[in-house]
Amino acid sequence: MNAPNPTRLSTDVLVVGAGPAGSAAAIHLARAGRDVLLVDASAFPRDKTCGDGLTPRAIAELDTLGMTPYLADRPRIEGLRLHGWGATAEIPWPGDGRFPNWGSAVPRMEFDDALRREAMSVGARMITGAKATAVSRERGAVTAVTLRTATGTLEVRPRALLVADGVRSPLGKILGRDWHRDTAYGIAGRAYATSDNADTPWMGSHLELRGEAGEPLPGYGWVFPLGNGVVNLGVGALATSKRPAHVALRPVLDAYASLVSEEWALTAAPVRHASALLPMGGAVSGVAGRNWMLIGDAAACVNPLNGEGIDYALETARLAAALVDEPDLTQIWPQTLRSHYGTAFSAARRLAGLLTLPHTVAALGRVGLRSPALMAMVVRVMGNLITPEDSDLLARAWRTVGAASTRLDSRPPFD
Repeated sequence: MNAPNPTRLSTDVLVVGAGPAGSAAAIHLARAGRDVLLVDASAFPRDKTCGDGLTPRAIAELDTLGMTPYLADRPRIEGLRLHGWGATAEIPWPGDGRFPNWGSAVPRMEFDDALRREAMSVGARMITGAKATAVSRERGAVTAVTLRTATGTLEVRPRALLVADGVRSPLGKILGRDWHRDTAYGIAGRAYATSDNADTPWMGSHLELRGEAGEPLPGYGWVFPLGNGVVNLGVGALATSKRPAHVALRPVLDAYASLVSEEWALTAAPVRHASALLPMGGAVSGVAGRNWMLIGDAAACVNPLNGEGIDYALETARLAAALVDEPDLTQIWPQTLRSHYGTAFSAARRLAGLLTLPHTVAALGRVGLRSPALMAMVVRVMGNLITPEDSDLLARAWRTVGAASTRLDSRPPFD
């Protein structure tokens, strides 16, 4: 809807950004009886650069939102089909009881719109086409947020503020968010293509990604079946400030489409190309103040090994919604993020840093793809399917590696 006539509004919780993190937070808060104002700079439906995949961990969060019925007519994805160095491995999702044994895939243009509509249906107010341009603060607390709308300037006075405005997080920057690129970050390109295999129950992933001249690149390619004759396909590469990835994404993506054309029975060239930079693994500081928190992509809650962020977006929304009554979030929120993700993010971004070396990818991939047991462990890590509550050998080993990695970090996640 358009901005309301008043030039000032008050609300319990202002949520800036109506992607998965912001809309999920608004749903949790509105259902708890909060007065919630959800705002976004765009009109909906709108697109976002993304692989569109939903892991079992994301499905579990959608279940807490009561939204799994929304997926009834969407693809039911059983796991990952991994390719590289002459080998292929089909690895099903573990389905260990905590998370379901299936995932899905929904275009972000549809998924984000469905989430924000659910937020409105349970009582959240929403203003679209409203860009946050400034804040007023007193003693570390945000007292007002200025929104620029098509009809003028609107000042919102919230009791609490959740910032969910994505990887670039313009409002986060105003509040002091700083992205540190000394650890691994991602660059990714995505497109859509028509396919006769769009109902395949596997997410495709090619770990051996090559450039136009056949040179190895530090990244991977993906194909996510969306049903209805369409797939999302894309390429991603890893980089650090010391080893930037000089990748022309569109030609690499088009070359990748040619590579997978037969397997996925593509019937037309890719369209709707888009690209993005991805801060990963909590590589940001300034994620909270007295009454505000950054959530989802804005807080760099993205898996450094594959660029997955929807499950973290939904989770951090739930965690943040439970904390809005705390008198001072300045330390509580980064500590909460570290307790849930710190060791895993530290280990994953250290490993991702090694994977910026193409020969490292080849050395590990040739061995891994020929070991179903090893690849099952890799899928569990890449699928964000290890939690602090897990007590099996892999989980304990992953946490031990993460704890050791954290001790070596010059800047821990979210610090």
